[in-house]
Amino acid sequence: MLLEVAQVTTGYGKAEVLRQVSLNVEEGEIVALVGTNGAGKTTTLRCISGIIKPWRGYIKFQGIDIGAKPPYEIVAMGISHCPEGRNVFANLTVLENLRMGAFLVRNKREYREKLRQVFALFPRLEERKYQLAGSLSGGEQQMLAIARALMTTPKLLLLDEPSLGIAPILVDAIYATIEAINRSGTSVLLVEQNVYLALEISQHGYVLEKGQIKLAGSSKELLNSDLVKASYLGVM
Repeated sequence: MLLEVAQVTTGYGKAEVLRQVSLNVEEGEIVALVGTNGAGKTTTLRCISGIIKPWRGYIKFQGIDIGAKPPYEIVAMGISHCPEGRNVFANLTVLENLRMGAFLVRNKREYREKLRQVFALFPRLEERKYQLAGSLSGGEQQMLAIARALMTTPKLLLLDEPSLGIAPILVDAIYATIEAINRSGTSVLLVEQNVYLALEISQHGYVLEKGQIKLAGSSKELLNSDLVKASYLGVM
């Protein structure tokens, strides 16, 4: 088991957002965590990456409890988080953003190899490597955010709403790249409001509603679920 989230309850201040959430990611998988806005999907990723802590339950990565670890230690262990809203450094160039993502990479040769790899995945970024990140389109900024997260060579990539606010033609390109990243050996936990898109490319999925897991199973099973069809796919 690569990632095990077991009976996790957490929130902000005194407000409980997640209640006894459990999910697993095996090595080599794409796992989808889907649900409506406000269901707790982003909070789940923030808890895994150490930004907030579990109140109850535990989170294990490769068998090690990471619930109390700070984010920088979790990144060093092999979990990289690409947040909702992209959060690129607008006043820095594409190349400078990628350098920020490579803060754990000390060897220059390794750094150059990581650049080569992310530019192979996102040729558009290489074309714009000296351009300010704030001047990129929304889709290009999403590419940059994913590329920056890959600079640490993660074993597990946490992706939060990669299709949000992006033109459909670029969504297709980004999702094709997510599949390529997975084929290269990186496991992916994918958070999406676009339920069909997420379940189409994943092997397993979880449906989160009001901070609780309502359904879990293979992505094919979820796509055929009457609840998913009626609630998320508009099929009656």
